[in-house]
Amino acid sequence: MRLFFKRKNMSSFQIIIFSFFALIMLGTILLMLPISSDGHGFTRFSDALFTATSATCVTGLVVQDTATYWSFFGQCVIITLIQIGGMGVITIGLTVMRASGMKIGLWHRSTMQESVSAHNIGGMVQYSGFIIKTTLFVELLGAALLFPVFYSDFGVAKGIWYSVFHSISAFCNAGFDLLGSRGKFSSITTYSNNVYLNCVIMLLIIAGGIGFLVWGDLKKNTFRFKRYTLQTKIVLFTTALLIFLPALYFFFGEYSNLGFSERITSSFFQSVTTRTAGFNSQDLSLMSDSGVAVMIILMLIGGSPGSTAGGMKTVTFAVLFLSAVTVFSRKRDVQCFKRRISDESVRNAGAILFMYIALTIVSGAVISMTENLPLLTCLFETSSGIGTVGLTLGITTKLHLLSKIILMALMFFGRVGGLTLIYAALPSSGDKHSRLPLESISIG
Repeated sequence: MRLFFKRKNMSSFQIIIFSFFALIMLGTILLMLPISSDGHGFTRFSDALFTATSATCVTGLVVQDTATYWSFFGQCVIITLIQIGGMGVITIGLTVMRASGMKIGLWHRSTMQESVSAHNIGGMVQYSGFIIKTTLFVELLGAALLFPVFYSDFGVAKGIWYSVFHSISAFCNAGFDLLGSRGKFSSITTYSNNVYLNCVIMLLIIAGGIGFLVWGDLKKNTFRFKRYTLQTKIVLFTTALLIFLPALYFFFGEYSNLGFSERITSSFFQSVTTRTAGFNSQDLSLMSDSGVAVMIILMLIGGSPGSTAGGMKTVTFAVLFLSAVTVFSRKRDVQCFKRRISDESVRNAGAILFMYIALTIVSGAVISMTENLPLLTCLFETSSGIGTVGLTLGITTKLHLLSKIILMALMFFGRVGGLTLIYAALPSSGDKHSRLPLESISIG
């Protein structure tokens, strides 16, 4: 433990990447063991690696059905990877260090700050405790709310296990499920008309997706909206829009064949889960091309900074939108809620958008050529991977090794963050005291 948290000339960004990679490899080794599969013997390295990567990166893409292929031990390994990956390896490590009495220095706090996208380095030790307590409280509450449904269908023992597993999976925005016993890879389609279960899972997904920074602000300022930080205001406002507007589209454009109650529930559920959760209550293969395109956009946007969710993040999307509004209105600064957003934030948002779009399209094109599949289907798969969503149009299990490697790389990229990878790979150029001559160019 001490060796893991020593600097060893590694930057905070490199430590974050290494910690996730180490957890994935440990999970892979455990999942390869015969005890992890339900009577299938040793699991192939590629399948174990893909599953461990998907679980650690809280994605939900699977090559083996979680309920029917993996044993109880294997399912425990998967949910543990989801839990650690959702809260963050650094958060868990800092908590262990604190509990064991190890000294927590400035460098450890800085690494924690980068890991959770916090604004300030102060209070990182207490903040890690807040993350652990909030996560456990919400997940236990979610499990208690889910138990009546699973108890009536599966009995006490399975009811408890299913409740805990799906609560953790939903809060961590992972999308893994144990309902394959009703049909492999069926997710929660058999509960599409159960309004209660759908609402509980949606609330867990939203709770995990808005971010611990927002929860900390809400705890501090309760319902005093004016005192919220700019990030909290942007996250809450953008999240609300990204839930209700797509839900309207799904209601009028995709689910007209359903009954009114199931139509409303499925529309909101699809809108919520598409932004990184990975559960599905309806057959996605029946979606129209325009519906698939809408879901791709939502998957790329994802959740919020410092949350269990992936994607470009809601704040990135909001900053890009506000930047466009600033240009259209010919204003000087990007503004929101009577505050000015820094130029650095705008540049970072643009860089993140470019990375996500470029990787999604290039990876989708490569998979399309390799597998001889429609490009839109492959773009859905790559968007699901890089957004750490876990939704699929049914091609994941049929992909060849190269395509699986691409998806694993996208999942890893989406979980640790694009800028984290760039900063870890490229050395800092340092502060420059001189600037090159300025010259105007034509844009647009």
